[in-house]
Amino acid sequence: MLSKSLIESVLTAALAGGGDLSELFFEDTRRNSLEYRDSKVQTVLSGRDYGAGIRVLNGLNYVYAYTADVSEAGLMAAARAAATAVGQQRKMREVRNLTLAPRRDLQPALILPGASHAQERVSLARAAHDAARAYSPEIVQATASLADVCQDVIIANSDGVYVEDSRHRARFMINAAAAKGDEMQTGYQAPGRGAGFEFFRSLDVDALAKSAAETAVTMLHAPFAPAGTMPVVVGNGFGGVIFHEACGHSLESIRTGKNQSEFSGKMGQKVANSKVTAIDDGSLMGYWGSCGYDDEGTPTQRNILIDKGILTGNLVDTLGSRRMGLAKTGSGRRQSYRFAPVSRMNNTFIAPGNDTGLIETIGYGLYAKQMGGGSVDTLTGEFNFAVLEGYLIKNGKIDSPVRGATLIGKGSEIIQRIDMVSGDLAHSEGMCGAESGSIPTCVGQPMIRVSSILVGGREA
Repeated sequence: MLSKSLIESVLTAALAGGGDLSELFFEDTRRNSLEYRDSKVQTVLSGRDYGAGIRVLNGLNYVYAYTADVSEAGLMAAARAAATAVGQQRKMREVRNLTLAPRRDLQPALILPGASHAQERVSLARAAHDAARAYSPEIVQATASLADVCQDVIIANSDGVYVEDSRHRARFMINAAAAKGDEMQTGYQAPGRGAGFEFFRSLDVDALAKSAAETAVTMLHAPFAPAGTMPVVVGNGFGGVIFHEACGHSLESIRTGKNQSEFSGKMGQKVANSKVTAIDDGSLMGYWGSCGYDDEGTPTQRNILIDKGILTGNLVDTLGSRRMGLAKTGSGRRQSYRFAPVSRMNNTFIAPGNDTGLIETIGYGLYAKQMGGGSVDTLTGEFNFAVLEGYLIKNGKIDSPVRGATLIGKGSEIIQRIDMVSGDLAHSEGMCGAESGSIPTCVGQPMIRVSSILVGGREA
């Protein structure tokens, strides 16, 4: 780890070119992963990411340099390179006194992953693989994997920020593929947690595998979904990916602050149905997308983005704060020291409501039990998401499974049509890719009803 005196020297050197803020991000990250497929271990990977990034800001502009050489000579060379690139000669600012902030370890590990767990990893993956294959002769392939990350960081800047944070994450994934002739469908389960190896031991891998296999087989025999505009009930948990993609990204200050969002300039306005309260919270203990401090050294916090339909917040990093005149929200994130941070989500979800009988209220519509991947234009909010597991609703009851459905719409319009929100909030884990790389995020919601949305499928 780096000494306080070295950190101060690096921050001072980085200001030599005339920047108004210098920042150091140091990380030591250990990763392990194992993939089991076709009745054997396919890959076992273990690695370490060790390096530092140095950012120098000058107003709304910045220079970023990074290095894997964290010796004094290596760090000072990177700092001087960044300072030179700033190219704004003026009176040099001083580094404020660095006082180490209290730790806020929100992803504690009871058991640190290590080489001694190698056989246990194989056993867990094999058990899931075998359970999925045994579910049905139509399951033609199953892939099980375990991955964990232990990241220790130091973040400091010339304004006196000085923090240390430890992040531990573990995730288990099982994918099952069912085939019949030329047709193939898949099912997927991928729980994760901000924890150590103990997370894997807490899982019922057989149940997860059977759930993935059941989805694949059910969808394999399902007819194609009908197309048209209809009411849709979206299941809890990963259903929150729609809000994450279609609205959450549009509330990051990297977009709202540049007027590149459908929500730019709408603070305080009604943008959603009054049933909708949307939150991003990076301070939840043990959650996949949490951290004690963000990657700029700001404490994470609970940010209410939409309160009963009213737009009340943005996700704000340092540059967003300067551009918009808003306080930082603990939302500056990056994949590693190779990336400069930008405003990103942590754990984003629609808050639970009190509605019941969402399916019973629909005469004819779609129940999107599980959502899959999709695409979104963050400027307009237009999206297209696949339904991994769907069912027709007829006369207030789930009638039959359907496959191939997609949900098509615009984020700012859809959140106005969420007219029922149940109380069964659940969260799901994933990875989000954007300007500062791929980062772990949680999405979540209770079951919701959208009164009207375009469903892509096959015309009758």
